Amino acid sequence: MSPLADLQHGFVRALLDPDEPPPPGLAAGAAPGAERRFAVYRNNVAVGLVNALRAAYPAVERIVGEAFFAAAARAYSGTHFPARPVLIDYGEAFPEFLETFPPARRHRYLADVARLERARLAAYHAADRPPLPPARLAEVAPDALAGLVLVLHPSARVLRSRFPVLTVWSMNAGILDPAPVDFGRAEDVLVFRPDWEVEVRLLSPGAAVFVEALGRGCRLGEAAARAGGEPGFDLGAVLADCLSAGLFCDLNLGEEEEDR
Repeated sequence: MSPLADLQHGFVRALLDPDEPPPPGLAAGAAPGAERRFAVYRNNVAVGLVNALRAAYPAVERIVGEAFFAAAARAYSGTHFPARPVLIDYGEAFPEFLETFPPARRHRYLADVARLERARLAAYHAADRPPLPPARLAEVAPDALAGLVLVLHPSARVLRSRFPVLTVWSMNAGILDPAPVDFGRAEDVLVFRPDWEVEVRLLSPGAAVFVEALGRGCRLGEAAARAGGEPGFDLGAVLADCLSAGLFCDLNLGEEEEDR
């Protein structure tokens, strides 16, 4: 490693870890007060990372409170450093961190609430694509429907939770009034942004399996077969809901059909 690279790495380590001594150049005391100013700068960086997490996960903070969230955010930022100079991307691994953060163990659903908030943020910044006109699907021959590949909007995200994640999030996002919650009830959620606003929808039985399969490039027939084992799955109703919501942005007939 070159002397400059070594100096830069040492500076970053000292900047992000309060237990590290100041960088060697500052420790030498070339400028009066340099160590004190570096400590202020280091604190500002730490506060900035905590605030970035606070902006990304407001419902999580409301659930656990400001002090708990600040402690969790500082613990996270001490081991997870920004990979890019864009703070909007910071905190992608925060949901997984919450699963292993000992003080959060009594909030077993907390990581999934964080995943929902991260999905909303990703959907908000996803690429724009016009929705698929229903007339295009109507033009497909009935015998070709099973081989159809429906392309999801770039913003689409599916979250499958063993907890009532949408209900909990809605109560802590000011959408629903607080009420007793059955934490034994699972909820599947669709997050996407067909126009300007991010939408969060509760998925009907089997719909999450269906949409996830389409997102992996499965053909319509295969996706329907995978979801068909879910009690209560209604292909016609789910497909109609997806089309009316603008979840699809394109379609093709797959390689085999196109080669015919």
